[in-house]
Amino acid sequence: MAASSLANRLFLSATAWLVVILAITGVVLSSVYKNATERAFDRRLNLYLRTLIAEVATPDEPPDRQFQSLGEPLFELPLSGWYWQITRTDTEKPEVRSSRSLWDKKLPKLEEQGAELTAAGIRLAYVDGPEGQNLRMVERPVDLGADGKYLVSVAGDDTEIFDETRSFDYYLGGTFTALGIVLLLTTVFQVRFGLAPLKRISESIADIRSGRAERLEGEFPVEIAPLARETNALIDANREIVERARTHVGNLAHAIKTPLSVIVNEAGAHLADPFATKVMEQADLMRDQVAHHLERARIAARVSVVATVTEVAPAIEALRRTMEKIHRDRGIVVEARADPSAKFRGERQDLEEMVGNLVDNACKWAASRVLIEVLVEAPHQAGAGPRLRIIVDDDGRGLSEAERAQVSRRGQRLDESKPGSGLGLSIVVDLAALYGGSLSLGAAPTGGLRTELVLPGL
Repeated sequence: MAASSLANRLFLSATAWLVVILAITGVVLSSVYKNATERAFDRRLNLYLRTLIAEVATPDEPPDRQFQSLGEPLFELPLSGWYWQITRTDTEKPEVRSSRSLWDKKLPKLEEQGAELTAAGIRLAYVDGPEGQNLRMVERPVDLGADGKYLVSVAGDDTEIFDETRSFDYYLGGTFTALGIVLLLTTVFQVRFGLAPLKRISESIADIRSGRAERLEGEFPVEIAPLARETNALIDANREIVERARTHVGNLAHAIKTPLSVIVNEAGAHLADPFATKVMEQADLMRDQVAHHLERARIAARVSVVATVTEVAPAIEALRRTMEKIHRDRGIVVEARADPSAKFRGERQDLEEMVGNLVDNACKWAASRVLIEVLVEAPHQAGAGPRLRIIVDDDGRGLSEAERAQVSRRGQRLDESKPGSGLGLSIVVDLAALYGGSLSLGAAPTGGLRTELVLPGL
């Protein structure tokens, strides 16, 4: 079990306290029951003891009188574990009378074993009896004055005490075990129920990150409501920062493009001058580089915001219609085959920018036809989400491996006669990488170029 888990920490601490409490309670209850059983046994011994003392104190009884069985047949059964013994201690040779069960044995004296007299004038202790039996014994000295002094003893097999206590301990152990299991299950339920709002917050944050939600919604307990509130505030602050970054990037783009346009226009008016030609060449290069880095900044700012989800099929269809209109004069036919269930884990304008660059490039080089195909691929590993594979084919002349490598390098173009800055594919590569995707170039079945864009799906 993970020690860092809050649920496990609560469960383990509750389990430890539960075990300690049940163990202490079990020991206390067992001790209380044993003492109660022992007191009940002692009352039984004292009853027999008082009966014997009454017999001894009865006057005018013949000295050889055989004492009754005290209502307990075990006193008649040899070595049964139940014995009584009366010893006259004021004669030169002690006179001893005992139960038939004691046979020719004698009971020990508790005084000789160090047992103290209680307030009731008796001694109580556990002793070893005949045949190695464990006995609970009570004795009392009796002074009858002229009739003599006696020591009256009664002993009983303490197996009854320990059997009763052991039986109680078994029932107590079974009861506490069942109670412990129930309490542990209750603890598990309480931990799960108590931490459920935290799990709900975790799932809600995952939904926000994946684009299925925008904020933490719902009611939360007062203890974690501030966490939900601050998380929503953090999300709002993040969105505001990104929006400000977008605004600053746009303002910077406009601020830089205007002076560059002036430089290009001025240089274009003096093309006969080699200096003007050089200025125009460098200004174009500056414009391309500025456009590239501003686009990267804009993309990074947009991707850093909390993810959204985009339906792919409608975006691809809208893009198909737009590209057909743009390239209508060349009669380019743009076809689209998109899985209706396809979803992109990102913003629609980013998807349109990436696919739009690829389709626009394909339309520029196509002879008559461009095909857009969107496939949804299952996760390749546990915990990963589905992947989108967007394939754009054209029927143009295609590219060799060396040419595809050249095109993949930032800003490289194969034909200056085609419009554009040459940064389209570079932007697609950068934007796809920020989303954890990739772009690859290959040969299309129609003979032209195939571009494959892999992006995270949902």
